[in-house]
Amino acid sequence: MATGADVRDILELAGGDNDSGPISKKDIINSDRKKAKKVTETLTFKRPEGMHREVYALLYSDKNRDAPPLLPSDTTQGYRTVKAKLGCKKVRPWKWMPFSNPARKDGAIFHHWRRAAEEGKDYPFARFNKTVQVPVYSEQEYQMYLHDDGWTKAETDHLFDLCKRFDLRFIVVHDRYDHQQYRKRSVEDLKERYYNVCGKLTKVRAGTGTEPKIYIFDAGHERRRKEQLERLFSRTPEQVAEEEYLIQELRKIETRKKEREKKAQDLQKLITAADTTTEMRRAERKATKKKLAQKRETEKPAVPETAGIKFPDFKSAGVSLRSQRMKLPSSVGQKKIKAIEQILTEQGVDLNPIDLVLVYELKQAYSNCEYEQQMLRHRYDALLKAGGAVTLLSESSGAADSQSWPSVDDIKTEAKEQIIDVVGAPLTPNSRKRRESASSSSSIKKVKKP
Repeated sequence: MATGADVRDILELAGGDNDSGPISKKDIINSDRKKAKKVTETLTFKRPEGMHREVYALLYSDKNRDAPPLLPSDTTQGYRTVKAKLGCKKVRPWKWMPFSNPARKDGAIFHHWRRAAEEGKDYPFARFNKTVQVPVYSEQEYQMYLHDDGWTKAETDHLFDLCKRFDLRFIVVHDRYDHQQYRKRSVEDLKERYYNVCGKLTKVRAGTGTEPKIYIFDAGHERRRKEQLERLFSRTPEQVAEEEYLIQELRKIETRKKEREKKAQDLQKLITAADTTTEMRRAERKATKKKLAQKRETEKPAVPETAGIKFPDFKSAGVSLRSQRMKLPSSVGQKKIKAIEQILTEQGVDLNPIDLVLVYELKQAYSNCEYEQQMLRHRYDALLKAGGAVTLLSESSGAADSQSWPSVDDIKTEAKEQIIDVVGAPLTPNSRKRRESASSSSSIKKVKKP
């Protein structure tokens, strides 16, 4: 890393420990003059918030207070190529020397600079000269295996000579082919003849029990491909526009077809879902009917509870207490049930509790009976007072006594009206008022009878 001290050393500037600031224009121009000593104040910079310690150390350091590096340099030696290390050794000599390329057969000689130690060695780029191995056949092989009515031996020899010369570049071979001496051939004809000969030779020269790799060239397919390319290239602008229009219409048709298929799939899903739901409902109905029939045929006996704590079953409708519906779940184990029974016995709680609903109903019946008793007492007192007033107005005491007391039939009817419903619900205030008014009116009527 090039620092300020390095720059001052290069420019031959005098700098001490106190000259730690950056180089200015005056330092370069007035380098010979004596500099006045300045008291440098120690400045402390605080690392800003959000900046990492490693990044801040690159900007400023307490030990090294030089300015940041002026020029970037890379001293890391990792996966990169190692730079040349220049030392005090002698430079290897270079020499202007001639050379020849082994790929050329004309014996041309060229010159270039090369190290003196490599004098006499082969040309290094000659190894990139790759040639195609064109097969060579004899007269006997041609007469036995390669004879063809459409091709003569001279024409076949000329073809193989050109293929070896131009490294199977059949376009160049077709261009250099002697069409005046021989029949006019196309590129496909030349390829077909060459690969047929190569295939037959590999078959003949292959050993027994081996399957050689044979290259097959389809000349008809190549001709059709080129004809299609020529037609595609020779299209008019109107034909191109028509083709683009047809392609767009085809895409629209495909999108519509996909949408229809999607809708049909959704509809089929809905139909299958509806069918499955109806089938499930039918199966549920059949299952419920079977269950009801089985319940009617065979009634299951009640399973006795194993727990010691038992509560009476509550089957009547209306208001009920929670204690009536208390039952231990079947998942509770025997150990827990025994522990609960032990705690209840220790607390003095009965395992078979009293029916609280029955107690509450008896209490209500008792209060109703007390209320009816008080009401009858008040009525009795009222009847006595009314009977004394009637005796004062009557002509004879016997007639008055007979009229003041109701007859036996009236007492029976009144008793029927005053039947106490012990088991029923308690009387409401409105019903009590109606009964009191009805009983008073009936008593007045009985008193006013002649």
